[in-house]
Amino acid sequence: MAGPLEGIRVLDWTQWQQGPVATAMLADLGAEVIHIEHPNTGDGARGLKPAGRPDLLHGRAAYFECNNRGKRGITLDLAKEKGREVLYRLVKNSDVFVHNFRQGVPEKLGLDYETLCQYNPNLIYTAASGFGPKGPDAKEPAFDYIGLARSGIMTMMGEADMPPLLIQMGIADQMGAIMTAYGVLAAIIARERLGVGQQVDVSHLGSMIALQGLTVSMQLYYGAEIPRPNRKKAGNPLWNYYQCKDGKWLVLAALQSGRQWSSLCQALGIEHLENDPRFADIDKRAENSEELIAILDEIFLTKPISEWMKILKQYSDLIPAPVQTITDLINDPQVVANDYIIDCNHEVLGPVKVVGIPIQLSKTPGVVKCEAPEFGQHTEEVLIEIGGYSWEEIAKLRDEQVI
Repeated sequence: MAGPLEGIRVLDWTQWQQGPVATAMLADLGAEVIHIEHPNTGDGARGLKPAGRPDLLHGRAAYFECNNRGKRGITLDLAKEKGREVLYRLVKNSDVFVHNFRQGVPEKLGLDYETLCQYNPNLIYTAASGFGPKGPDAKEPAFDYIGLARSGIMTMMGEADMPPLLIQMGIADQMGAIMTAYGVLAAIIARERLGVGQQVDVSHLGSMIALQGLTVSMQLYYGAEIPRPNRKKAGNPLWNYYQCKDGKWLVLAALQSGRQWSSLCQALGIEHLENDPRFADIDKRAENSEELIAILDEIFLTKPISEWMKILKQYSDLIPAPVQTITDLINDPQVVANDYIIDCNHEVLGPVKVVGIPIQLSKTPGVVKCEAPEFGQHTEEVLIEIGGYSWEEIAKLRDEQVI
């Protein structure tokens, strides 16, 4: 059965990560996504390769493949009048237009909402930015690192005595992409119900605030910053993480420690501490948390994590989990069983594992097409099928370096 967005056409004038990932998510759900690149420079993501990592076959870049899977690709010089004329013809027969350029760039080129909606009043025009459409920084450039810094999340990672910590691999971009796709889906529903196209604005800043919704909301209610945690002074030692004999870490998520303390004492062989006056109730355990955590640290260091997991799992009211590496994650049986990581056959790269679709729809499931388009791969067919161009017109556009 077709995906839920089958029949939806998306013009994707994006680059790097935030915009491309959003449109790749729409492609996973069945939308036809057309990635537009400059005929000379292309999307800079095509050349982005991690230091020390080998090239993929035929010059493919994993960064570009991940962010642009399932799309068609065309080249188009939108700085030229004839290039914009091509886009306007494509807009007439499309549902969604997405870009992640700085405010002022689309307006300068005649690719703003007011211009494009003249060609298609029902168009859903989506702008993914760093800081949102209003305010003193609306036109400022932004990358993922800026989104992390500006959002406050770097000061919430780690413990109180640590400097701000970086989260690798584009978390602000990924969150911005998720919210961009969310905005597009909401606008599609509004158009279906109310018959209106509209502009959708999404930003790193707003998306990262949403990601930290509880942290930000709690500060708003209490008027004080939520402090970074200190593992050795955790108010609830049963809501903490501990290192095991093999160097791996284990998380205890015993939020209701009043009823879980007895089970933990039995599991760890410390029944003699269950009614110890220092730890007999929640308040006492909080008051003497450093002392109890030091005791638990020594105990967990006596066995590897696999043994502790078997022991703790015997008690239904205890909820332990390993702190996994990404290598652990991609081999996790639960991940594999739910198709969160899947096997695909890439037309160029052969058998590959890729991230699956995180939502599961029973009757209209999406499908992952793991290939990203080659540079300009679908230019001619898109212009013929959607723009109504003839081969002679296409040849002229190529001669004039419009495509």
